[in-house]
Amino acid sequence: MKHGASLLYSFILFVGDFIALVAAFSLAYVIRVKLDDRPLLEPITARGYIGVIAVLLIFWLIIFALLGLYRSQVYENRFKEFLMLLVGSFVGILFLIGSEYALNKAIFPARLVTIYGFLFAFLICLLFRTTARAIRRLLFRYGIGINNILIIGSTPITGELAKSLSQPHLGYRVIGIIADKRTKYDNIAPKIQFSNFAEAIKQINTRDIHSIVQTELFADQQRNDEILSFAQEHHIAYRFVPGNSGLFVGSIEVNLFEDIPTIAVHQTALIGWGRIVKRAFDVVFGALLLVLASPILLVTWLLLTFFGGDAVYKQTRVSRFNTKIGLYKFRTHKHDYHKLSPEEAFAKMGKPELAKKYRESGDLLENDPRVTKFGRFLRRTSIDELPQLINVIKGDISLVGPRPLVPEEINLFDKKSSILSVKPGITGLAVISGRRNIPFEERRRLDMYYVQHWSFWLDIVILLKTIAHVILRSFSRSDD
Repeated sequence: MKHGASLLYSFILFVGDFIALVAAFSLAYVIRVKLDDRPLLEPITARGYIGVIAVLLIFWLIIFALLGLYRSQVYENRFKEFLMLLVGSFVGILFLIGSEYALNKAIFPARLVTIYGFLFAFLICLLFRTTARAIRRLLFRYGIGINNILIIGSTPITGELAKSLSQPHLGYRVIGIIADKRTKYDNIAPKIQFSNFAEAIKQINTRDIHSIVQTELFADQQRNDEILSFAQEHHIAYRFVPGNSGLFVGSIEVNLFEDIPTIAVHQTALIGWGRIVKRAFDVVFGALLLVLASPILLVTWLLLTFFGGDAVYKQTRVSRFNTKIGLYKFRTHKHDYHKLSPEEAFAKMGKPELAKKYRESGDLLENDPRVTKFGRFLRRTSIDELPQLINVIKGDISLVGPRPLVPEEINLFDKKSSILSVKPGITGLAVISGRRNIPFEERRRLDMYYVQHWSFWLDIVILLKTIAHVILRSFSRSDD
């Protein structure tokens, strides 16, 4: 709490954004009014223009604040900050245009000023924040603005947290770990490991402790009270990690239940309005993609039909709440093995040993003999999955989510209830993290992370990275 580096940085961003916005609209005025000889809609002086704009830009900053652009979770995530700046700038310029009508007074001397203002506002704010981030990380290297952390607990999460906080660009420094003497942590200097709280605060200057993170609540309540009282007495930020961290995942709410403070733990972060927004986005964007992809769908369907056999088939997969759905895909297998299970297909070709190899590698077999040459192309370009856009519009799956699993696969996963709390998706974290070039267990871990940490911005990031991934993959020789 007494460490105000993050608050100071937010304040600098606020002031810097205001200066950047004023500079952007000043530049827009100069380019259109001073350097352009075309007639103006309204003869507004530079002083009058800047005076009104400067006041209205305060509300633009409020829009930025409501979007969370001054929270550490945003300005420490470059891509998320980029998207929010773009959205905030768009909403901001709409506010300025609306203000002109609401006030019934001309604010802009020409329409192009608003367009120039929007573009310059976004670009200059982005440039300023990129520069500010670079300077901040440079200061971290010199020990300026560092948040000193004292970690207490002997749980496995202690070592993971200490390792994570050791990344230089985050601006944290672990100055002490209080754990059982028998617990040793790799890459942590022995001199900052203490066996009890009294020993730690005796050797560490209290003024050097900015935050205390307790990863273990002790059975002796007096020990817990001692740590919390110490933090409050010395105005040190305090937080604790629940002992059974496996339960406290997803979305957590602190609220009153019959006047009693409670912590509500949701299985997934995708709840409430999030589900409505995600579904609306799936319908609108899914329909748009379906229209854009219709020529490719038609040509592929005609080619597969021309060579005989079914062009499109349905796979039985498991969706949210263990609901079985029929997932549409273009056929990529040879006719002899179409609609057969891997075990049946490989047995039919006289190579039953390939079925075991296929399952052990996470349903992946390089140069799968069941797949046609055209099928390899469809898989490499992901065209075989385009019919799933129909499933998205129907509501069977989402554009982004965990990989749709067959009933036999989901029963092998010990946390299937969590995976089944959201709809599967055409793409997901596993796709942008290496698709099937990563182990089955790693793909499931990524799916679990998505379920527990869903956000609309995460969906946007995954979609954009998927497009880049498919484009790069289409020009490579690797097969799926």
